[in-house]
Amino acid sequence: MVALFAVALAGCPLPLKDCGGACYLDNMYYCIDGNLITKSLCGDNGGHGGDHGGDHGNNNNCAYRSGDNWSGWNFYDQFNFFTAGDPTHGYVQFVDRDEAQSTGLISVNEHGQTYMGVDHSNNGGNGRKAVRLESKEQYGEGLYILDLAHMPGSICGTWPAFWTVGDNWPHGGEIDIIEGVNREETNAMTLHTNAGCFMNGQWQSGRTMQGNCDVVPTGNAGCGVQANKPNTYGDNFNRNGGGVYAMERTSGSIRVWFFPRNGIPGDVLSDSPNPCNWGQPYADFPLGDNCPNNHFGNHRIVFDITFCGDWAGAVFGQQCPGMGDCVNYVRNNPGDFAESYWLINSLKYLRR
Repeated sequence: MVALFAVALAGCPLPLKDCGGACYLDNMYYCIDGNLITKSLCGDNGGHGGDHGGDHGNNNNCAYRSGDNWSGWNFYDQFNFFTAGDPTHGYVQFVDRDEAQSTGLISVNEHGQTYMGVDHSNNGGNGRKAVRLESKEQYGEGLYILDLAHMPGSICGTWPAFWTVGDNWPHGGEIDIIEGVNREETNAMTLHTNAGCFMNGQWQSGRTMQGNCDVVPTGNAGCGVQANKPNTYGDNFNRNGGGVYAMERTSGSIRVWFFPRNGIPGDVLSDSPNPCNWGQPYADFPLGDNCPNNHFGNHRIVFDITFCGDWAGAVFGQQCPGMGDCVNYVRNNPGDFAESYWLINSLKYLRR
């Protein structure tokens, strides 16, 4: 297990070295101008071996150059519309593409932005209508970049997520890139696996909430990292004009970055984004002895908005005091969910 620690007054304990206020192992990281760069990001496509010399800070091998870019109506062509019952027991009816399009739950605006929302005009009946999209293809190692103008707001009863998952959950793993419930203001990034995957003390700006990724002893919670800035999720994200989430999978790590609209590095939305230039991620999940990478197989990309259910419903009374029962609230207050929508500029999946 790789561990990074805040520097103690006496310095870093051997064999760790100091890099700008963090202790690190030099077989895993470079220290460049006081910033840590993970060796698995620079030039070896996710491996941990090799000496990359003095050019690793801007190594061209770190950039991604080929892949897919989905936007507008083309975005929907990449996805199946899931219409079965919600696996997380939410108060929701997921509808097919024809119904979603005819009722305005999906659309593309005059700027080419892709809209995915929920029914905010009618009482819920047997569940508030919404969409859940699952990609037709499966994807593995690579760089996933979501340029997002708006995400579902911090609204009581809601549970939106952008994530990837295998077909035999929890075997094959799950990676939650954007997720939150009710009135939360910061994003949670989480791994869900079967037994034998642990995370602790990663090089990241977010706060590790739990180290065991196994869904059985954690009650399906997995191992999560909470972002430390309020513009990462919900209402505050939207007030700031949105931003970009990027998730990179290699054989040696899973990492998530967030860039607010006014702080996106120039290469992120280019044809050759280079994670070596992006600095510390919000979440860093190293794979190896602590969590063998065979916990994560090929995944489908998923967007959804559900209501209440196993998480939002469980904490509804705590996060939304005085509002009664979650299902009754969601059923009887349709107008409160007008801001519960995704507005996507583009989604990219890139390879080296």
